[in-house]
Amino acid sequence: MSLFRRRKVAETVEPGPGADAPDVTGSATTAESGAEPATPAYGVVDDPEARAAADAASDLPGGAGGPEGAAVPAGEPFDRSQGPWDVSEVPEDDGRLALGGLRLLGREGMELRFEVEEASGRVIAVTVGVNGSTVQLQAFAAPRSSGVWDEIRHEIAQAVVAQGGAVDEQDGALGRELLCRLPVRTEDGRTAHQPTRFAGVDGPRWFLRAVFAGPAAHDPAAAAELESVVRETVVVRGAEAMAPRELIALELPQQPDQARPQQAPEAGAREELKPFERGPEITEVR
Repeated sequence: MSLFRRRKVAETVEPGPGADAPDVTGSATTAESGAEPATPAYGVVDDPEARAAADAASDLPGGAGGPEGAAVPAGEPFDRSQGPWDVSEVPEDDGRLALGGLRLLGREGMELRFEVEEASGRVIAVTVGVNGSTVQLQAFAAPRSSGVWDEIRHEIAQAVVAQGGAVDEQDGALGRELLCRLPVRTEDGRTAHQPTRFAGVDGPRWFLRAVFAGPAAHDPAAAAELESVVRETVVVRGAEAMAPRELIALELPQQPDQARPQQAPEAGAREELKPFERGPEITEVR
């Protein structure tokens, strides 16, 4: 049985894509909670470099495509015919892992970490790890008439540069993207620049932000599998009214014993043995 881990965000940080960017060189103080069991094929993400980049990315704003792995030319809308999907575009019971506002398709070796806001206890992001790279996923409400990725992309670039980082805008497999070199604080207190790649997809009344870290941030071959994870993601926006850029709530996955309904024993079925219950006792009298 594999494990997932919840990481509590000690400071209350509104992760909305339009928030002002705080100092990305010092991410919020964090503490690991105890590990909890999850479904098989989901493990613990524990890559310090990828975790540092994802932490810094969480504090930035922001948080249309061709064939998988091919760059989408500038100016062309992203074609979602290969995903990511809206919940209305896929079957309800398709085997994906339900995480509230997102549904993910599991795969062998896939690892999950959840960012939990300590003050409110709400889940604000999920980070998927595969083969040493990670992608942090968050979904936000968007206007009915237009997307928000173009303006958010500009805000992220401004925030990175203002904090001493560097930004290159490029065409990627998920449309227009940002390759950033984010200033992060190392374990010995020094400041280093970590490659981090920001992608965004506008859907019907929602926006999905994906932040790639580790080799997937700069190596197309390493990024291919995580790009598939993003394309296979389903966004559950909900019908309720939401302000543009408001975070779509996430949830921790159900444990297998919670998801499985209790079934009454069939008539005449043999009673299950209970090895830890005391049976009849015989007292010998001499």
